[in-house]
Amino acid sequence: MGATGAAVDLYWLPLGAGGRSVRLNGRLYEAVAARLKRRPACDLYHSALQVQLDDETFVIEQAPVPDLSGESRGVVAEGAVGSRWAARFRIFRYEIRVWRGGHVPDVAEAVDSPVRLSSETAVARRLLEVVPQVPTPVWGRDELGTGEMWNSNAVIAWTIARSGIPTDAVQPPSGGRVPGWEAGLVVAGRQEERSHRQGSESRHRQDREGAD
Repeated sequence: MGATGAAVDLYWLPLGAGGRSVRLNGRLYEAVAARLKRRPACDLYHSALQVQLDDETFVIEQAPVPDLSGESRGVVAEGAVGSRWAARFRIFRYEIRVWRGGHVPDVAEAVDSPVRLSSETAVARRLLEVVPQVPTPVWGRDELGTGEMWNSNAVIAWTIARSGIPTDAVQPPSGGRVPGWEAGLVVAGRQEERSHRQGSESRHRQDREGAD
């Protein structure tokens, strides 16, 4: 049974919400991608998480680095955008936030949101603990070999999966697509499999040592 005051909520934000240029570029990208794959074009979404725990609210998301005062936004990691060599310039870096008291940008434009993923205190706490461990490959590239580029949706999908929340039922709004989501799930799955394998090997080693 969930504890009062604990919640993990997922928000689906239309790509480019609050920004005409990003929205237009996203539509052009999706139109080309749909044509190449011979499928209907979809609405594109960006995802973010909001966690309530112990009467405090935290927002988890990946976003551009607006300035150097990341501590005030709860920044726990940074990565490069487009190319690692360019990351020395702030405009070519992204940050991952666990923003205490923060807010989901353009939340008024969110679709079919919020989606309640959990009301368990232990789950909310675990999710906040795993965010600093998120991989930080180059944004917009497939450095991890998942078949999809790494982006903000990959970060959110990875965080949900690694916190132990089932992801099978998590779907974007009807007619929508979430680029990068599968990349996050693939990487989280690999890490989970590696952890199980290492745990199994450790138990077998201990059993052998005990038998000796």
